[in-house]
Amino acid sequence: MASILVIGASRGIGLETVKAALAAGHEVRAFARSAPTIPITDPKLTKITGDACVRDEVIAAVQGVDAVIYAAGVTNPSTLVFGTTLFSDSTRILVDAMQTANVRRLMMVTGAGAGNSRGRINFLYDNLIFPALLQRVYADKDIAEDIVMKSNLDWTIVRPGLLTNRPVTGRYKVLTEMKDWRGGFISRADVADFLVKHLDDPTFFGTTPLLTD
Repeated sequence: MASILVIGASRGIGLETVKAALAAGHEVRAFARSAPTIPITDPKLTKITGDACVRDEVIAAVQGVDAVIYAAGVTNPSTLVFGTTLFSDSTRILVDAMQTANVRRLMMVTGAGAGNSRGRINFLYDNLIFPALLQRVYADKDIAEDIVMKSNLDWTIVRPGLLTNRPVTGRYKVLTEMKDWRGGFISRADVADFLVKHLDDPTFFGTTPLLTD
């Protein structure tokens, strides 16, 4: 079993990943500013209160882990208008910290429409939803992806479709070929299922799978 650091662990995909990793028998460090509010008690869970943009806190959190799952997100609606630098700032800090600590495995969650998947989802998403709601936030996710891709880490960048709160099904599609990329829905629990199941799967190193139903 592995020791896993989950960044952005208090809600959404991060919280579901904590649950899935514990269920699989891993030791989990749950890193978030609101880590004490995580509604889980488990002897293999360590809750770490920290800010992903504070270098010393990230450096301390990565020491001795086998892998990192980055699932940070934004909740402030103003980021849709004004954008953010959360993803690029925190990713730069994390990659440096992992390289210094010799922690090689990184799984990062971004989203459908990030990087070279932009414009390849469907007409409504590409031409209405994305430019109206997501473009400014995803501009920073693009920078974060580029930082990861240029690193020497064993990385996987996971791009889920539109997220739901449905329970885990295990019946999602993993689209690794650009020609197959398309829109769709996927539950946060199913994204977490993929992250944990393929934590040490070298066939996904250096890939950007799109997950959808």
